[in-house]
Amino acid sequence: MLKNGSLSLFLWMSLLSVIVFSKPATSGVFQDNLYDAYEIELNGFAEVRQGWRLKDDPYEKGRSISEGRLQLDLGRDFDWGMLRFKGDVVEDLVKSRFRSGIREFNVMLSPLDFMDLKIGRQILTWGTGDLLFVNDLFPKDWQSFFIGRDDEYLKAPSDAVKLSFFFNIANLDVIYAPVFNGSVYIDGSRLSYWNPVLARTAGRDFIFGDHERNRFFADGELALRVSKNIRGTEVALYGYRGFWKTPEGMNPVSVTLYYPELTVYGASIRSTLFGGIGNIEIGYYDSREDREGDDPFVRNSEFKVLAGFERELMRNFTGGIQYYCEWIADYHAYRRSLVAQPGKDEYRHLLTVRLTRLMMNQNLRLSFFGYYSPSDQDAYLRPKAHYKLTDQWAVEVGSNIFLGTDDHTFFGQFKDNTNAYGSVRWGF
Repeated sequence: MLKNGSLSLFLWMSLLSVIVFSKPATSGVFQDNLYDAYEIELNGFAEVRQGWRLKDDPYEKGRSISEGRLQLDLGRDFDWGMLRFKGDVVEDLVKSRFRSGIREFNVMLSPLDFMDLKIGRQILTWGTGDLLFVNDLFPKDWQSFFIGRDDEYLKAPSDAVKLSFFFNIANLDVIYAPVFNGSVYIDGSRLSYWNPVLARTAGRDFIFGDHERNRFFADGELALRVSKNIRGTEVALYGYRGFWKTPEGMNPVSVTLYYPELTVYGASIRSTLFGGIGNIEIGYYDSREDREGDDPFVRNSEFKVLAGFERELMRNFTGGIQYYCEWIADYHAYRRSLVAQPGKDEYRHLLTVRLTRLMMNQNLRLSFFGYYSPSDQDAYLRPKAHYKLTDQWAVEVGSNIFLGTDDHTFFGQFKDNTNAYGSVRWGF
């Protein structure tokens, strides 16, 4: 007798099996008919993804991920602009629930020759980092990233208006969100973490709640970028006014997390270098509710620096390295404010490496991304293999490996969340 979770997974696999043995052109014919009748472009995929923890974790379930997912991506190009919708329907067997979500639902216009306008739910990104973010103050889904969902789901959607102006002197991007768009952070519901209140690792036994910033306009966000390409070198200036994207403040009375006010100033440069591409990015995080650095319940202001380089090492084999540093401002005031809890180092150093190898006519992609912090003495490793069986079918296996000496460091706190996963996907 199959349990409910196993039964659901069996049904999803059965659905994919039916697709395998059906006529391969069926979906293509439907897409062509949809376009011919309504000029709507349809793409998407159906996927089954399953993962398990490789270590015993007393605070979480044994399955790190177990879900069936259907994504639909529709778009239509009108004379006046483009309308796009992308949404997911997911059966999440770890949380035993069925849910749906809209990743994109927006309209894009070009009201003037030098201006583009995009309104609605959209995925936003900028900056030069590879899985490191300095001036990209748009929401992320760290939970998805650590449990083994596709990399696409690291970027969470924003409900915003984006204006892009194209001038000879420089380009200007202005993004305004009338209501704050926060990141999906580690709260204990799926991943165990270091809990400073309990001074130990916790998980489903202590799920942190937060005070949402959901007031229209009062909790709005504004982001700006001025960019220019100068003889092949991309130079950009950034500005942001809003709130920390994860709840970096805590009310000690109610033990509730909240999102303190934040302003960020930054710059980046990216150019060809030694046969590859090099980049440098900097940012100053002005934590407006703790400018003196003496409030132990609000994250200090800090400087962030990122430098990276990537190039092709040989045919179908690329590599990239990055150095990243966080420097806590008003560090001595921060240390004096600590009460019986381990503190952070003044400087947090982080090194990353990415290796990607394409084989078997580029149908097999072997990749590795690794983070290592010499200051925290912890690491996070992401090996992955993706094989394209046909134009529509692909399988993937990978792992999220966390290592660390201490339980309270960023990656070290997730040691018991080390997991392996696999997926089968049919795209159309």
